[in-house]
Amino acid sequence: MYLSVNQKYASFDSQLAKSEKNDCFVRSVASAADIAYNVAHSFVKDVFGRVDKRGTNNMIIATQMLKAETSGLDIDGKKFAVRVLGKREVKNRYKLKGDVIWRKKTLKSFIQSHKLGTYIVTVANHALTIKDGEVLDWSSNSFLPTRKVQAAYELVEKEDSRGVQLSLF
Repeated sequence: MYLSVNQKYASFDSQLAKSEKNDCFVRSVASAADIAYNVAHSFVKDVFGRVDKRGTNNMIIATQMLKAETSGLDIDGKKFAVRVLGKREVKNRYKLKGDVIWRKKTLKSFIQSHKLGTYIVTVANHALTIKDGEVLDWSSNSFLPTRKVQAAYELVEKEDSRGVQLSLF
């Protein structure tokens, strides 16, 4: 169902990656889009206003992802459609003493309900990638299945329409 550490994610071979800190969102973008760390770093710096060694603000992530939902993302020549997951997908509905309440999903329940696809997920002061049910996260951050999902964004790579010939018969 899940893997606590993905070796590619944990060991980006870049001098910039080794000197950077608070870069979980950069690593998440790099692993979700399957691009180099340096490319993801410059992309997040340009689009999300990330300051070196300071991290990325969750409010800026949310507003930029909402914009990207209509326009998409172009990362290193790869085009991605973005879908911001709504309340029903990041929260569970319960009945408590006759009242219906919504509670944030845990990472474990999010993975169980989203087994396929690529998602950038934010939890308290951290971002990670879930790709086809596998958690891509730091080796120093052990998998904590009870962490609450704050927000989630699905990335779907768009098919390249160049070079595709229309076949009528």
